[in-house]
Amino acid sequence: MINSYVGLDDAGVAIAAARAGADVVHNMYGQRLARIDKGAGDFATAADVEAEKAILGVIRSARPDDAVLGEEGGQQGAAEAVRQWLVDPLCGTLNYAAGNMLVAVNVALREGAAAVADPFGGEVFFTDGETAWVRHDGADVQLSPTSATRLVDVNLDPPFPSAPGFRAVDLLANPGFVERFRPRVVSTTLALAWVAAGKRAAYVTDGGDLSASVHFAAGIALCQAAGCVVTGIDGAPIGQAGHGLVVAADAETHGLLMSMIGSRN
Repeated sequence: MINSYVGLDDAGVAIAAARAGADVVHNMYGQRLARIDKGAGDFATAADVEAEKAILGVIRSARPDDAVLGEEGGQQGAAEAVRQWLVDPLCGTLNYAAGNMLVAVNVALREGAAAVADPFGGEVFFTDGETAWVRHDGADVQLSPTSATRLVDVNLDPPFPSAPGFRAVDLLANPGFVERFRPRVVSTTLALAWVAAGKRAAYVTDGGDLSASVHFAAGIALCQAAGCVVTGIDGAPIGQAGHGLVVAADAETHGLLMSMIGSRN
């Protein structure tokens, strides 16, 4: 059998893998899927599992020596592997299970290429680690962040590790926020891709170090390559000591949000 992924660069592998997962997510949509309980109200579905299998099939064919950390399958491959792929096969499982199409498929090479596929919008957002693009109907357009929409996605899902100093819900009640922005809630990496693409002005979430998270790594890579301002909720660079995430289309928007977040501390 001919390996159709031979010759692809890392961005090409990320795109192919994300698309393979997105095809599964799209095809299984609307089916009655059994839920796999993960505890604390979290769960996966058969679509999560099958999409991850499809993604792993691409990565194993294209980069057999690389390791993979999957949302469903955990760590796979050689522990000493220099390269590791981070895979979230269905970001937005709760949306998906409820019949909502606001979901994404995330594939990221740690500190390298990444892709975020929208299974229903037909778009694949990707980066080679240097620049960021969106592919739709066979055409690639470079991503260009802008805060013109004034729409800010805020993740309101628990846990809230930075409370009481920071609670995302409090940001929505800040007079400055209400005056300048309009809130949206999309708890998925799709929101980060939309910041990079200029469809959102910013995205804010609480949390710990999200830079190596299967849920966020691909979106963070996109936003950094697109030129967005990316920090923790404390304004510090993201990394092992990071707390949450503030991603803004430009420095002005980032500064405004940080001033509102800082006013709670």
